Amino acid sequence: MQGVHLKFYTYESQKHQGILLYEWLLECAKKHSIQGGSAFRAIAGYGHHGILHEERFFELASDVPVQIEFIADEDTLSQFLSFLKTEKIKLFYTKAPIEYGTLNS
Repeated sequence: MQGVHLKFYTYESQKHQGILLYEWLLECAKKHSIQGGSAFRAIAGYGHHGILHEERFFELASDVPVQIEFIADEDTLSQFLSFLKTEKIKLFYTKAPIEYGTLNS
């Protein structure tokens, strides 16, 4: 099948409407009929400001990068992106065409 791979990049502590942003994105994606999504926590990383974020042993709360990704058809993800734009969230994303499927189903 042909589709789109949509990835968002944020930081672990970033919130939207009082909820961690990565959790909020996953919940909203379910409500928009996106069949699955995942959030991945980084060991370290930096964004466009060049500030390195990494987890240290002595820190109770970290602010490491988190990647949230979805794979679906173009129309579904375009509608999801349109919805997110109305939410006024400052959020970096990438979107790329892909082929996907299931083996031996």
